[in-house]
Amino acid sequence: MTRAEENYIKTIFHLGGNRSQLISTNAIAEQMQTKPSSVTDMAKKLAEKNLLNYIRYQGVSLTDLGIKTALAIIRKHRLWEVFLVKKLDFTWDEVHEVAEQLEHIKSEKLIDKIDELLDFPKYDPHGDPIPSKNGDFQERDKQLLSELNIGTQGICVGVKDTSATFLKFLDKNNIALGDEIRVLEKEAFDDSLKIQIAEKQLQISNQIATNLYVKVDI
Repeated sequence: MTRAEENYIKTIFHLGGNRSQLISTNAIAEQMQTKPSSVTDMAKKLAEKNLLNYIRYQGVSLTDLGIKTALAIIRKHRLWEVFLVKKLDFTWDEVHEVAEQLEHIKSEKLIDKIDELLDFPKYDPHGDPIPSKNGDFQERDKQLLSELNIGTQGICVGVKDTSATFLKFLDKNNIALGDEIRVLEKEAFDDSLKIQIAEKQLQISNQIATNLYVKVDI
């Protein structure tokens, strides 16, 4: 597969094309910042390789082979992110773009060795699950911080927005995965939250709260 083909397969998977519903060519084009006609051309090529189902004027969905391929690409990407953070001291806002390049390395043996070196991590630096070699992965029981009721607390386990600007904002305000967050107040006007992390209290916008995943304490 070419790099472009792998990027399409991964994008379709993330858009939900690994399930029964069809993903429109317009949605794929918007995500990949290209023309719908270009998506259609690629969809036909990938359908010929039995990587996806393409229905004209309706959209695409991944075949079993397409899902397997997407999970392998995602596994490589997320393992590289862990490797860059754990072994090369990259920060979590730096790794995505580098991993985008490294995920296209073809050597399966190299990826298996990295997985073993890292002691088979289950999650990447942003809290996303890492598929195993067999394609299995463990989704966390999580919800958005914005959905929590006042007085509820939970552990920060992931971010919805993985952009460098958002991650740098979290670093600036000392918000990290593993932090215990309690909701103290919620403003009726704009749904902004007053939260507590350790001994510190913060006022955060609804936009921030809708981009933080927490696992609620039971």
